[in-house]
Amino acid sequence: MAFFDRRSDRLRLEKLLDGDLRRLTFEADWLARSFAAENGLSATDFRALLFVTAAEATGTSVTAGDLRRRMGLSGAAITYLVERLTESGHLRREADPNDKRKVILRYASGGIAVARKFLAEMDAHSHRALEDIADSDLDAAHRTFAAMLHSMTAFRVELDDESSKPQDKAS
Repeated sequence: MAFFDRRSDRLRLEKLLDGDLRRLTFEADWLARSFAAENGLSATDFRALLFVTAAEATGTSVTAGDLRRRMGLSGAAITYLVERLTESGHLRREADPNDKRKVILRYASGGIAVARKFLAEMDAHSHRALEDIADSDLDAAHRTFAAMLHSMTAFRVELDDESSKPQDKAS
């Protein structure tokens, strides 16, 4: 009987975490939209900037073609988006050191300054919210978020793989 109690409690905790993650996603989306509106960006612009920022944070680079594929937009739409974000000072283009034919998209210093200001305010709220939580609990939370992120990434890749397969057309 104790096994079932532990299993039931475990499932309850996993459901709580799933719900927390959905609410966290909702709040993050709301904050992203707020930041975008405050800075004259569309949701698509902001999404593009997130892709560039995420790539830079992991030490990888993003080209306009990479961005087009990740965002599911046409070549013309990406060209217009990159032009708009470059002209507004959010992105800059840089020659790829390994292949001079490629152009890497980077976050421009003006865009970084705007983002840092917004993120600093958000980080201050997070710091106040977390200051009474033990380091060991924060470490456990980090491991939990990392596992959930891994599962979401694996599911996204699985969905991408399925969507790229030829569809069986039944007559």
